[in-house]
Amino acid sequence: MELATAAAGVASAARPCTRFSSPRAVSVSWNNCSLASSSRSLSTSSASTSQRRLPIASAAVELREATSGGGDSVRVTKTPQPGSSVKFSVEVPTSVIDECYQLTLKEYGKRYKVPGFRPGKVVPENILINYVGPEHVQNATIEAILKRTLPQALSSVEDKALEDSVRILTKFDDMRNSFSLDDVFRYDVAVDVSPEVRWLSEDKYKNLKVVVEIDDAVDAEKAAEVELKRRHKALGLLKIVAERGLQVGDLVVLDIFAENIKSDGSKGEKISSAEATGFHLDTENNDSLVPGFLGSLIGICPGETRSFPIQFPESYAQESLRGVRAQFTVVCKELFYRQLPEMDDSLAEKLLPGCTTMDEVRERILERCKEVEKTAIEQATDNAILDQLGKLVEVDIPRALFQEQGQQLYGAKLLQLQAERKLDKDQLASLSSQRSVQQYLEDEKENINRIIKQMLAVSEIFKSENLQYSTDQLVKEVENSVAEFKQYNQDYDEDSIKQQVQDILESAKVLEWLKENCTIEYIRR
Repeated sequence: MELATAAAGVASAARPCTRFSSPRAVSVSWNNCSLASSSRSLSTSSASTSQRRLPIASAAVELREATSGGGDSVRVTKTPQPGSSVKFSVEVPTSVIDECYQLTLKEYGKRYKVPGFRPGKVVPENILINYVGPEHVQNATIEAILKRTLPQALSSVEDKALEDSVRILTKFDDMRNSFSLDDVFRYDVAVDVSPEVRWLSEDKYKNLKVVVEIDDAVDAEKAAEVELKRRHKALGLLKIVAERGLQVGDLVVLDIFAENIKSDGSKGEKISSAEATGFHLDTENNDSLVPGFLGSLIGICPGETRSFPIQFPESYAQESLRGVRAQFTVVCKELFYRQLPEMDDSLAEKLLPGCTTMDEVRERILERCKEVEKTAIEQATDNAILDQLGKLVEVDIPRALFQEQGQQLYGAKLLQLQAERKLDKDQLASLSSQRSVQQYLEDEKENINRIIKQMLAVSEIFKSENLQYSTDQLVKEVENSVAEFKQYNQDYDEDSIKQQVQDILESAKVLEWLKENCTIEYIRR
């Protein structure tokens, strides 16, 4: 199983990564700046302005205290938020503020050599502050307070916090303006946590009933006939049609022009996406044509021009043309028919190398089509099961999980396009930009949320049923995935790959278990 292929398709069952880590290990986002920065240009005001706090409903609040090293308590108010997020309102006592302030001064005293003072000599506080700059001392003290108190504030969710989801909500300017050594320091911080999966059925996933729709096009018998006919046609000779018009089975070369028809019946602008010059149309392969287009051309002769109106169906693939009324003008440039060779044993080797009889050709083509049919049915079954699971659960999806899963899917998509040689380096760089990624996340929001719901349900089943996979499987899949990334010179993180592979293997086990323990009905369409 290739990781990129598995991650790109729902049926491969790559559930979203829900790794957890201690708040001490996670990075903190804050107005898109790193917490470690200490060079912000801020005013030196230390006026003790009150920090405005949001009203909190008492029923939704959990109050606890975290004791500092000096014995005083950091007060933390915990409030659940939408999107499986938790907000913490933190109040830091003056004793902790003073400790962080003194440590900051001590570090600056070691770092800077103040003129007039020998190394190791204690520099008076006011001189050191004036030398370093009051704004830098204040900024560094605030950051020291945050680093000191954040782990305490978030400790109650350290086993459930999602990686890279901690974010400070209070603006740094507001912290600076309200900062005082003589007053409580307040700030708000939020973190996304593992979402709760709520089953909508009392039976949860037990007694699951799944209906699988199988596309009639994958029927092995029919597909084999189509494939044999395609190969036979490829051996035919094209002959010019001289004394008749177009019939189904012919190949015709057309110039196609199209204009929009306004509501008053007059012609409007050209529809460039529906126009073509020298368009080769095989009349036996017309599934992609607008309904009514081929019928309007039957009987047309070389050199003849026809004009006719057509309305694009509401289900048309190109969204911008759905429901549009258009006036087509078509010029028949050339018209051909196929002269097909007789289909007997003498044609077998040309139809399928290695075959000597037509029976052998048919048998081998049918065998291949049966393999395709089997794979298609398995894929459709997996999709149907996952789709049904997604409908059985409710999940308040956290932002961090949405971003991570969406980026994984987008990365797999780019890797697949690169593997198919559909992207050059410049195109890959453009599609890898933050803007392109965010646009993908916005466009695919519904689909990403659907996948996350399905895969969280899969994760719940894996744990509930105590399913297992082998270590050898894990090692092999990780090695294959790393090799794939190296092949296309893609950056990768082996720990992340290992986690994704674990997700895939878990999902495969769950799907296998569900197929054995649910009712599946297959219908053709």
